[in-house]
Amino acid sequence: MDYTYHYDSPLGKITLASDGNALTGLWFDGQKYFADTLENEYEDKRLPVFDQTLAWLDLYFAGKNPDFTPPLRMKTTEFRKSVWEILLTIPYGETMTYGEIGKQLAEKRGIPHMSAQAVGGAVGHNSISLIIPCHRVVGSSGSLTGYAGGIEKKIHLLTLEGADTSRFFIPKKGTAL
Repeated sequence: MDYTYHYDSPLGKITLASDGNALTGLWFDGQKYFADTLENEYEDKRLPVFDQTLAWLDLYFAGKNPDFTPPLRMKTTEFRKSVWEILLTIPYGETMTYGEIGKQLAEKRGIPHMSAQAVGGAVGHNSISLIIPCHRVVGSSGSLTGYAGGIEKKIHLLTLEGADTSRFFIPKKGTAL
């Protein structure tokens, strides 16, 4: 059985999901791939993991770097999980490019190259956004592309974290729009 809970953030409503023990989903309501890992049957219920997540979100939206991570369970493919695990290493207020993630994956797998597009697909399907910080991934040219929650939220989140956004730009076309 899956469980849900709701949080009102400064950027809009957020839906949380859990298997009863770990956080399995965190989406801005209405975002691309919203609730994609949520079972068909679920119950709205306040759980300890939701209390931990709410504390994390309160700190985060207060402009602080939470010093803990609620228990997570990534309901996804092995490839996406390997990408999401790299996302968890991106420090608060910093960014990484899709290409840099691809390079790390290629090195771990002992292969010469990993497609930045494949990485982008995995980043875009992140079902535990904010805590797994997909908003910290940018294009190699500085393009703010690829955030399922929308470009405005991505800019707000990076600004909240104190990231230097002066080198970034909004693409005229792409998945961020």
